[in-house]
Amino acid sequence: MKNLQPDPKVLIDIVQTQMPYGKYKGTIIADIPISYLEWMSGKGFTKDKLGMMLSTVFEIKTNGLGEILFMVRKSLNKGQGISPKLK
Repeated sequence: MKNLQPDPKVLIDIVQTQMPYGKYKGTIIADIPISYLEWMSGKGFTKDKLGMMLSTVFEIKTNGLGEILFMVRKSLNKGQGISPKLK
């Protein structure tokens, strides 16, 4: 099995992009509660960039890897990142 590495650009997008609609509109994707992500998972994530980011956060959080998102934010606060926008 290949050693898979997360795409840093996706992780940066996750900690900088706001949810564009719904109950958590305006909330950074990384900050959406797991309960809402579970609900969305049951409905099925959309097949676009937003759906991919939401499903990634869902996987990170359900596997107890939330520290990854903290580390990405920390590195961005040190000026090591960019500011992507959801298109």
